[in-house]
Amino acid sequence: MSGPHGASDEHGDSEAQLTRSARGDTGAFTHLVRAHSSALHGYFARRMPAAAEDLLSETWLQAFAARRTFDPARGSARGWLFGVAHNVLAQQLRRAGRKEPAPGPDVTDPWQVVDQRLDAAAMAPALRRALAELPTEERELLLLISWEQLTPTEAAAVVGIPAGTARSRLHRARGRLRDRLALPRPTGPAGRNLTATGDLA
Repeated sequence: MSGPHGASDEHGDSEAQLTRSARGDTGAFTHLVRAHSSALHGYFARRMPAAAEDLLSETWLQAFAARRTFDPARGSARGWLFGVAHNVLAQQLRRAGRKEPAPGPDVTDPWQVVDQRLDAAAMAPALRRALAELPTEERELLLLISWEQLTPTEAAAVVGIPAGTARSRLHRARGRLRDRLALPRPTGPAGRNLTATGDLA
């Protein structure tokens, strides 16, 4: 079975699995771990690679403890799990006395996924600089959509802001990227015809 964004979820609907887990079905939670661990590990590996394994374990511990708080009417299981992961990362950053992740020397290429989405490889350094200049929340929204393949609504829930606020900040962030990269304004019915920045557009 294919899940959101084309991802395969061989265990079926994650919302149903999480709901069953909240009702006492421990096997359902095991299916969630199998289905989403890879994506959650990638989230941490791109932000705090040295601690990715520990952060993933802590995320599953906190998700299991909080599973009864999941409400499918308020969003997807995937978005909810990334929200837990976002909180775990924030807790780790606070313990480390930092406000946002900063790639360390053990990061081979933290922008590899972004680079792969570029049509022109020469634009990659400029894109990195432009992203680094964005406000933290705007950058996180963009990267949750580009790297983690969340929807704008799911990304808004992860960072804890209303969907409408997220859309306006995404619009502003994309405008800033276009201006810094001297790209043309989007065209087409979806307003996403910015091939140079792929999902970031």
